This record gives sequence, C-alpha cells and structure tokens, in this order.
Amino acid sequence: MTAAKEMPTHFLSSFARLEHQLGQGGDAWFHRVRKEAIGRFAELGFPTTRLEEWKFTNVDPIARMPFHSAEFRADGLPTERLAELPLAHAAFEQRCSRIVFVNGHYNPQLSSRDLPDNLIASSLASAIERNTPSVKQHLARHASVQHQAFVALNTAFLQDGAFIEIPSGVTLDAPIYLLFVSTADEPIASHPRSLIIAGDNSQATIVEDYLSVGTGVYLTNAVTEIVAGENSVVEHYKLQDENEEAFHVATVQVHQARSSIFTHHSISFGGALVRNDVNVALDGEGAQCTLNGLYVTTHKQHVDNHTVIDHIKPHGTSRELYKGILDDRSSAVFNGSIIVRKDAQKTDARQSNKNLLLSENATIDSKPQLEINADDVKCSHGTSIGHLDEDSVYYLRSRGIGAKEARSVLTYGFANDVLNRMKLDAVRVRLECALLARMSGGHTQLEGL
Repeated sequence: MTAAKEMPTHFLSSFARLEHQLGQGGDAWFHRVRKEAIGRFAELGFPTTRLEEWKFTNVDPIARMPFHSAEFRADGLPTERLAELPLAHAAFEQRCSRIVFVNGHYNPQLSSRDLPDNLIASSLASAIERNTPSVKQHLARHASVQHQAFVALNTAFLQDGAFIEIPSGVTLDAPIYLLFVSTADEPIASHPRSLIIAGDNSQATIVEDYLSVGTGVYLTNAVTEIVAGENSVVEHYKLQDENEEAFHVATVQVHQARSSIFTHHSISFGGALVRNDVNVALDGEGAQCTLNGLYVTTHKQHVDNHTVIDHIKPHGTSRELYKGILDDRSSAVFNGSIIVRKDAQKTDARQSNKNLLLSENATIDSKPQLEINADDVKCSHGTSIGHLDEDSVYYLRSRGIGAKEARSVLTYGFANDVLNRMKLDAVRVRLECALLARMSGGHTQLEGL
C-alpha cells in the first residue's frame, strides 16, 4: 500500500472541524451529502499509481502536505491586484459579467454582474441557503463520489462556488466570467464547486479561470457540473495558469440532453501537478460534443488530462483534439476514452492527441481508446508524439529567421490549431500572446488578458 492511500487523516480532521464550525444550520439534505462524501473519501483514500486511471500520476505530494482549509477573507485580494490579473481589464469586463472567488469563497466586492433579471448567476453558498430547487435537483447528482476520491473530497468540503441557471429560451449576448484566485502564502486547500444549468433552447458561454497571486504551495480541488438541456448550446472555457508550486485537480462533469451542443476548451499552462478530468454523457439523441485541449509544460511540471465521452443515445457526434507542448524535464499524460453504448447507433466520434517534445528529457504517456458496443458507428482515434521538423527549421532559417525564433514560430503554429477553435476573441488573442511570450522566454502567465 502506497503512502497516498494511508494519508487522508488531516483532511478527515479538517472536515470534523468544519462540521463543528457549520453546526446544524442549513438544509439537512446538504449536510447528508457532505457526510456521505467524506465517508466515501475515507474508504477510497487518495488514488495510487496502482490504479490504472492514475498509473502515471503520483499524488503523494498532495497526500503528504498538511493543508488546512481556506477561509474567507474580505481583504484577501485588493481591487488593485485584481486589475493586474488576466481578463480583468476593462476591454473584457465591459462585455461580460464577472464573478470572483478568492481561495474558493465568493467575493461580492470584486464581482460585477449585468445579467437578465430571469437569469441566476450567484455564489453556490447563497443558492444552497435559499433552498433553490434546481440546486437540490442537480448538485452532486452528476459528478460521482463513488469512484473518484477527489470528487468525494470536494463534495465533503463543499462550501462555495458558482451557481448559474439560464432559463429556457434565453440567449446570453456576452459570456459569464468565473475567476478563481488563490492568494495562499501558506499551504491551504480550496474546494470550489460550480453548478451550471442551461435550460432547453438556451445559449451561453462560460469562462472558468484559475489563477494565483504569489508563489506559495496550495491545492485547488475543483468540480464543475454542467447540465445542458434539450437544444441548448453551451461553450465552456477552463483556463488554468496557477503558479508552478500549486497543485490543481479538477473535474468537469457534463450531462447533455437531446440535440444539445456542448463545446469545451481546456488550457493548462501552470501548476506543479495538474490533473484535469472531463467526463461528458451524451444522454439524448442527436447530442453533439466537442473537446479541445492545450497543455504547455516546462521545468518539472506534470499535467494529466483524462477525458471520457460517453455516447448513450443514438445519432450522437463527438470531436476531440488535445495537443501538448513539453519542454525541459516536464511530463504529461493524455488518456481519452470514447464509449459507445449498445443503443447508441449512428454514433460519429473522432479523437486525436498530438504532442510536441521540445526536449529529450520531456515525457508523454498517451492512451486514446475506444469502447464500442454498437455495430452501426463511425469512430476513429489516434495519437502522435514527435519533435520539431528540422527541415522546417532549416527552411525558416534560410529565410533570415534566427534559430530560436524559427522554433518558436513552428511551436506556435502547432498550438494555434487548438486556439483557433475558440470563438471568444478576448480569450484567444491573449492566449496567443501568452504562448508567444512563453516560447520566446518571456513571462509564462497569461499577461495582458
């Protein structure tokens, strides 16, 4: 038995203190969900590398660190510091509503909302306190605690996060921006939980952004549940650029109804150890799903992307493209599964993972896989791992471009295939600038967004 399996003790102690702090206030159902989750986490323990799903990602550094729960601080992030952060500038702020969380807790002073009256965009804590019916209907109903230890841990420590409910037939003209900022100067753990519900025939774009102020060690353990109603269109961005001492574990769980369209963009630039799980259930006939991902690693960073696209009903379509750029002694994992159930006839699914190694010491473990139980489908998957084409480098150098610049241009071109799939100019253009800055040895954070 590895150390990770044996070390949930301090989290269990923190939960006991949290329960004492919360007392018996709030809905009995909510307390029961949390207690069941901590019980399941105690049974599971932290995952070990003996588990197939965690074979290449060792979470011992998380299990051994004596994290304590992040508490709300009104002065945790001054307004002037917020203005320095990506996507907080006026050019983006004027076009969208901004909901800010500091160390996992909603900060109303830093948030700005300009939304239709019939749309709910608030903190999850206040929605739970109001006994919002849709929260009880969907919260912790899609992201399972039974087999996912970090989801169980998040559910047990569930206090706050974002709650967005878009009524049926409503189309949002501007995106909703969820900003999660960590300001840790000591080892703290935050467990933000977000619930996004898109009603039938609605359309919305959600940007979920994780950043840090400072260089301390901390854990962000996030879970986002997204419910896409019939004929709804949801575009979801998840950006992660925390400091290179941070641990980031996140699960995005999506449930799609009939003829819904869901698009997800996952960008990972920061973090010491990062795990992104994206699970999509196409539980309605004619549902469409697109997953795009880009991970850029350097030094000793480790980024693990696990995706599951589950075709449950017929006539479903899915497209998946993940690309990785790895430098120095960094490492990454891609494990993508496409499942086609027996009744999911006429499924059309394609999956691709491509990786560019900029160093001989960088490593990638790629495992695309299909599980097909229907006989009338079109499915394909593939992976590639390689280095920069020296002939292309030579060609650019022969045109007067320096060696370093030539490699940066080719690396940027490799990544741009993913970035060009983003519809939000404010996100795409700034990510392009950040990537170019990183390739040229500049600041790695997403500056200027």
